[in-house]
Amino acid sequence: MPEEADQVVTAPSGTSDITGTPDLLTTGLDSPDVAGGAPSGAPPLLASRLTPPAPPEPVLLRPRLLDRLEQGASGPVTLVCAPAGWGKTTLLSTWAQGERDGPAPAWVTVAEGETTRRLWGYLAAALRTAAADDPDDGPPPVPDGPPRPEQLETLAAALAARERPVLLVLDDLHRVTDPAALTGLEFLLRHSDGRLRLVAGARGEPPLALHRWRLAGELTVIGADDLAFTADEVADLLVAHGVAVPAPAVARLAERTTGWPAGLRFAALALGDGADPARAVERFAGDQPDVAAYLRDEVLAPLEPATRDVLRRVAVAVAVHADLAAALTGRPDAGHLLAEAAREGGFLHRDGVSPQWYRPHPLLADVLRDELDRLPADEVRELHRRATGWYGTHDRPAEALRHALLAGAWADATELLVTRWPELAPDEPAAVPAPPEPPAEAVRRDPELALAAAAERAHAGDRAAADAQLRRALADAAGLPAPRRDRFGRLAAAVELNLARLGGDHEEVRRAADRLLATGPAQESPGPDDGAGDPRAGSAERDDVRAVAGAAHGLVALAEGELSTARDRFATAREAARRAGRSRTELLCVSRSALLEAARGALRAAEELAREALAMPPCQGWSSRSDCGYAYLALAFVDWQRDRPAEATAHLALAGPAGAEPGGAALTALCRAGLLADGGDPGGALRTLAQARTATPGPELGAWLAADEAQVRAVVGDVDSARALLDAAGDGPAPALADARLRLRAGDARAAERALPDWTGPAAADWPLPVRLGAGLLDAALADASGDARRAGRLLEEVLALAEPDGFRRVFTRAEPGVRDLLAARLDSGTAYWATVSELVRGVDAHPVAATADNPARTLDEPLTERELTILRYLQSILSNVEIAAELSLSVNTVKTHVRNIYRKLDATRRRDAVRRARELRLI
Repeated sequence: MPEEADQVVTAPSGTSDITGTPDLLTTGLDSPDVAGGAPSGAPPLLASRLTPPAPPEPVLLRPRLLDRLEQGASGPVTLVCAPAGWGKTTLLSTWAQGERDGPAPAWVTVAEGETTRRLWGYLAAALRTAAADDPDDGPPPVPDGPPRPEQLETLAAALAARERPVLLVLDDLHRVTDPAALTGLEFLLRHSDGRLRLVAGARGEPPLALHRWRLAGELTVIGADDLAFTADEVADLLVAHGVAVPAPAVARLAERTTGWPAGLRFAALALGDGADPARAVERFAGDQPDVAAYLRDEVLAPLEPATRDVLRRVAVAVAVHADLAAALTGRPDAGHLLAEAAREGGFLHRDGVSPQWYRPHPLLADVLRDELDRLPADEVRELHRRATGWYGTHDRPAEALRHALLAGAWADATELLVTRWPELAPDEPAAVPAPPEPPAEAVRRDPELALAAAAERAHAGDRAAADAQLRRALADAAGLPAPRRDRFGRLAAAVELNLARLGGDHEEVRRAADRLLATGPAQESPGPDDGAGDPRAGSAERDDVRAVAGAAHGLVALAEGELSTARDRFATAREAARRAGRSRTELLCVSRSALLEAARGALRAAEELAREALAMPPCQGWSSRSDCGYAYLALAFVDWQRDRPAEATAHLALAGPAGAEPGGAALTALCRAGLLADGGDPGGALRTLAQARTATPGPELGAWLAADEAQVRAVVGDVDSARALLDAAGDGPAPALADARLRLRAGDARAAERALPDWTGPAAADWPLPVRLGAGLLDAALADASGDARRAGRLLEEVLALAEPDGFRRVFTRAEPGVRDLLAARLDSGTAYWATVSELVRGVDAHPVAATADNPARTLDEPLTERELTILRYLQSILSNVEIAAELSLSVNTVKTHVRNIYRKLDATRRRDAVRRARELRLI
């Protein structure tokens, strides 16, 4: 069909439905316009509104979305719902024009201000066209105007009788604001027996009773998060535009645009005009004319004036929630307005916690800040003063300090530094504008003000600006009286520690932390004469100093892979922070302590600490994401060791920045690689481990990574590389265990026994518990293979005793095949952990070992029946056939018949052989 906007559509008249009933076009209230296919007196129908528009060039196919759309179209309603520029029409038109069995979907583009009569005119033309393209069905009796009830029933019946369903695409459905306009369409969707299927594109949920289909599980929604380009799709789009961008710049662009399709196309066009694409990516922002104009016209302009004003005023903050928005704007309904604006996602994101925090899209935030700057300067300063007060009373001192400086509230800024300095340590850097420098006169009067400016810049990750403010403060502090000079020295030492942490020089961090410890008060509590020259002298106590300096020492130890030292440092600092009431410092220590406990195998303690960290107020909303990420990483470790891969993967995805920091990155790699290997992707596991080894701090983590990589390489048959890795890893329980496993795999059980580390000795108490458990299981398996079943059983009981308190499962369920037989044997001979062993046997059966050269897959020529499987399980016990018959309420002869069938199918002649064979086949 032609796509020109002035082309009109001529509809056939006098047609009939599939039952031969006269077409309602000629019997209804409206008669068709012969020239235009519209009711008499109505303007003609435009072909451009009945044809999918051509996608923008270059066309980038996105199979994951096309497949999702195709699957959704098998149900009654599919909604592609997102704000402007998220590629709804492009996706729908690409899908509608794609190859498929059957006729193409009927297409209608809804116009602005569409009337009910006009909309039904287009619906009639689209449905007739779709029916005409289908030779297997006749045209449905579609009225041209708003249908009467009896017309709707006739049309619904005709649609229900069709052999093939009719796909109807309604694009820009948000333009329909009158619910009555879609009443007839909703009736047809509900009463056409699934033969009418709606695929709609809209900026918000249309006025349909979507809850009916949602509750029935028949609604498919593709939202902004789905439409957002992935990093790989961003790279593909840039290639399609002929723009060569380095991989780090691609990731940066994906982050900057959050995958917004229109923004990415603007960026691709801009990058194509420049000589330095990587630099252009860094400069791409919402203040570019095309981007800003689009966001103002398509995103902000349609909003209610009150909503737009709230968004502009809350732009003083990086993220807000209802209480903060109300405090900033003076509007009690500000939170409600934000919730409405964020309902469809895309440009105002919610973090999912309660109460919810909202953060605008990065490019929209640029535009909103520009709108904010157009307000009078006094109004902007007042907004910052309100933000200072709110953050200060809600335990967010860093944000409070930044807004105090932006408001020019110098006294408030100084007070925040003096009273809250332990919680101003650098966190995950936030891209926030730098406040103005405090005036020279104010700094001369109060040098702590320059320290406050330095602390704020250090928290934001701007080391150069922080260092300049620190030097400025030191230059003006020489004349301070002794008591106040001591206090200033402590504050300056804390800022120096923050700068050392930003620089990443571990030795300098240690020296700065020690200098801070040296500035601590000489007494546990100030005496009556302390601070006579400074009324704020009692605000920093010994516990503050110990908490901050101890946390810094712990961070360095973790970054260098000294896990035991880090655990001790964090434990001490955690208690000091708790006594001082410094929740943010406590969160830093608790979250990392959780990960360290998980790494050494104290799963129960790790889980408790992680839950404690996530319940702390600083973890609510977009704040301290790195600290909270360590808690999620700890939970991922716990779930991994308890063989809950789905939960582990979910928690790992929430770890965020924690997985990129030294120490945390190595432990993340161990967990992620283990999940990949367990999931049947050894290649992905090897890549993860090899990459982590190149940047692993310290010999302990390096040996652990090398041991895990060697085990994966051995499984895939790369024995030489596995051996080389273990030779280079040096001594340690993890490499020794991997070496023993490698020797056993080669068939040398004696060499495996010699290589096995002593997991029962005193030194083993300091090993990571997963390594100790693995060594114990291998020891038991070797004993069983040598014929010493009694020793094997005793060793297995010792391993179970170690594993039971913390709920270890993976070390058993993912172990060598022989371990499964050992566990099953304990069910026969008796165990103190019967329920656990029974669960573990089922867990092993749920993860069958893949067939290899030395472990070929085996199957039965004739499978066992359900009844035979039931009786087979009883054959493991000491019950006689008579007792088994009584247990199952069967006759003895029936049980004997089943037993004979079991022996025949398993190629066994007696009970013991049948049980052994069944275990080999993992039938029991």
